[in-house]
Amino acid sequence: MLRIAKTEAGLVRGIPAADPRITAFKGIPFAAPPVGNLRWKAPQPPIPWEGIRDCLEFGPIAMQDTPGLDPDNIYTKEWHVDPTVPMNEDCLQLNIWTPMKTGEERLPVMVWIFGGGLQWGYPSEMEFDGERIARRGVVFVSLNYRLSLFGFLAHPELTAENPDAPCANWGLLDQKAGIDWVRRNIANFGGDPNNITIFGQSAGGGSVLTHLASPMAKGSFQKAIVQSGGGMFVSGPGLAAAKKRDAMPLAEAEKVGIEFFEFLGVKSLAEARQIDALTLVRKNQEFREFGEFSGFWGIVLDGKYVPASYTKIFLKGKQHNIPVIIGNTSNEFITGLEDGTLESLRELGRQEFGDDAVEGFVEACMKETGGDMGKLKDAVKLNIFEVGSHMFCQNAVEKGFKDVYYYSFEPSIPGDDAGAFHSVDLWFSFETLAKCWRPFTGKHYDLARRMCTYWTNFAKTGDPNGLDADGTPLPQWRPYSNQDKAGIILGDEVKMQQTGPGALLSWLIDYNFDKIKHLR
Repeated sequence: MLRIAKTEAGLVRGIPAADPRITAFKGIPFAAPPVGNLRWKAPQPPIPWEGIRDCLEFGPIAMQDTPGLDPDNIYTKEWHVDPTVPMNEDCLQLNIWTPMKTGEERLPVMVWIFGGGLQWGYPSEMEFDGERIARRGVVFVSLNYRLSLFGFLAHPELTAENPDAPCANWGLLDQKAGIDWVRRNIANFGGDPNNITIFGQSAGGGSVLTHLASPMAKGSFQKAIVQSGGGMFVSGPGLAAAKKRDAMPLAEAEKVGIEFFEFLGVKSLAEARQIDALTLVRKNQEFREFGEFSGFWGIVLDGKYVPASYTKIFLKGKQHNIPVIIGNTSNEFITGLEDGTLESLRELGRQEFGDDAVEGFVEACMKETGGDMGKLKDAVKLNIFEVGSHMFCQNAVEKGFKDVYYYSFEPSIPGDDAGAFHSVDLWFSFETLAKCWRPFTGKHYDLARRMCTYWTNFAKTGDPNGLDADGTPLPQWRPYSNQDKAGIILGDEVKMQQTGPGALLSWLIDYNFDKIKHLR
């Protein structure tokens, strides 16, 4: 096995993974430290080094709230288990797991973008171990990026400083810089720079959608996987109001930046760049709690990397024409009924869709249950990620884009009553169940093996179908089409959905498309 590889900045030494046929390189700098005058600037090339750099441990996580302090948070129990994990503003490193033996291989590459609302998260989370993916003949890369105010601050001085370049979205630019580094360097790790799949979950999935829509990312990757990234959403009354929008207008984001500088007590960008990173994290916590801005720093319509919301770009058919897998878990951010009464149903309709749409909503729910009021409470569970993912698929096939594959992740999950909650699928797509505290059994390991194989098959060819580990064909996964609006169920049994969206989901999709028809 090759344990030393060349990068554009110098040689790096990796370490055998648990499976010694795999080499792991951890903490490779893909950009210069974004500190001092490079804070709130686009990532710069990595600083070269002499000799061989040992890349045996993960780099520090990006600046954020200390993980693992809230015992009531499900993710603290799941994987944010170490509040002492090193954290530093100098965080732009990536990690590679490769099965290369000779250095002459040209294997498909998968680049992982973690989630966490663009406020939290890190590639060293234990579920993101890339070994099982690499064992399937794929070079796996996970990259870090700036978060929260470090990654998404906008301010008029930043806009003036970057008149012809992106003036915000530093975290997205970090992701893009990591992908570009992979294209330039991954051949030295056995990877094919012309066969890159980017994939991400939650805010990482939303980031993938943004790269799919950005004209500056065209040609940077060949395939994409979106896990619980939300798909297409709209603003205003309705089911998708929880999402609000997929990007903030620049002027509005600049206003928040001005308010934050005032909260800091600084009068210029230069002064703000002199404040130490830990103080900024603490002041950001206070700003969210006591300032006028109660939200989180996020993607900005900067006119360059993000020229418009990705929903608008998708509707206009301007996304990159590449194969996509997109889907959701069955129990994430569900809105449902308090009881199975018609009164409760009407109230939910008014809250979510407004008075004008109540009757249509009620009629769709009645069709869904066949008029059986006893089934109403179980049937009416609104999943914004399911709706948005179907909208993405339907719009893509309408526009004639390449193969799009939809999935619904819905196995029974042991250990508590959380069900197939948002993010639990990560244990499965990385096939890292053995690290989890949950008492998973054989059927869960079977699902994880199949899911990881679907993902890596897709990375290899753009088609998730192929053979399981025992040499038998995986359950067939048909691409989404106008005639067959169905996806695969990744559950205790893996199988295609018998039909496309039912009466209620169809109504929700049509309702939301109607809300955004002005964007076409």
